[in-house]
Amino acid sequence: MPAPDKMLNYLRRAIDYVRSTPGRTGHLVQLQNCSEVVVAGDLHGHLHNFQAVLKVADLAANPARHLILQELVHSEFFYPNGGDKSHQLVDLFAALKCQFPDRVHYLPGNHELAQMTGRLISKGAYTQNALFVDGVKHAYGSAVPDILRAYGDLFRAGPLALRAPNELLACHTIVPGKDLPTFDPMRLLEENYDDKDYLPGGIAYGIVWGRDTDQITAETFLRKMESEFVVTGHIPTERGYEFPNTKQLIVDCAASPAACVLLPADRKIAMQDVAQGIRML
Repeated sequence: MPAPDKMLNYLRRAIDYVRSTPGRTGHLVQLQNCSEVVVAGDLHGHLHNFQAVLKVADLAANPARHLILQELVHSEFFYPNGGDKSHQLVDLFAALKCQFPDRVHYLPGNHELAQMTGRLISKGAYTQNALFVDGVKHAYGSAVPDILRAYGDLFRAGPLALRAPNELLACHTIVPGKDLPTFDPMRLLEENYDDKDYLPGGIAYGIVWGRDTDQITAETFLRKMESEFVVTGHIPTERGYEFPNTKQLIVDCAASPAACVLLPADRKIAMQDVAQGIRML
């Protein structure tokens, strides 16, 4: 575990890099200098799957390849005192962002937003929010307020959607059909959100909490986002991936089996390309 001051330096640099990512406007990133993209599903502290995704991405050997990670926090992995270890993946992302600032991206999910806003997610008699804080305390001791503040700033700065040159979209989930009539994608271009934007009905809430995978919902959402196909996480799958409709792939890296996907980003893709791009971890 790095010293707290070293970790804070990584986190603060990573936050700056997130905010200055080429192609970023507000909470939407148009991927730049990108011919391929690897999208991982929810990792939830799973270090082995995180390492496997990095091997698939092989960023050092592929300078035009981008990596999109999502939902790193809240896990089944604990310190001896019971604290949640998943903050370690946030730390690793920060170091990776500093190494590849233009090509590594972190999509916060509903668990990051819940941790950031204090919206409680229960785990038996405990909350995952409290277990996460206990893990940070175990790792960083008296520096925990500064570390938690930096995590919150990172979650708040993170993009909510990333779009490749070929109109491939990556986001945590799609906005539910009932909310699409009022969903305004132009609001993704805003840099700062009010507290209400993270509550039900808000722009950030809708794109990280929804579980509507209906065909018409997916098609309508993609039209609004000016995209052709979307890769999401959020919904657990039995085999590590799922095609809930013809416009969406769900990838899941939280357990085993797990999968990510490697796709072209500079040419039109067909369903066959998506199927062939799935990588089991």
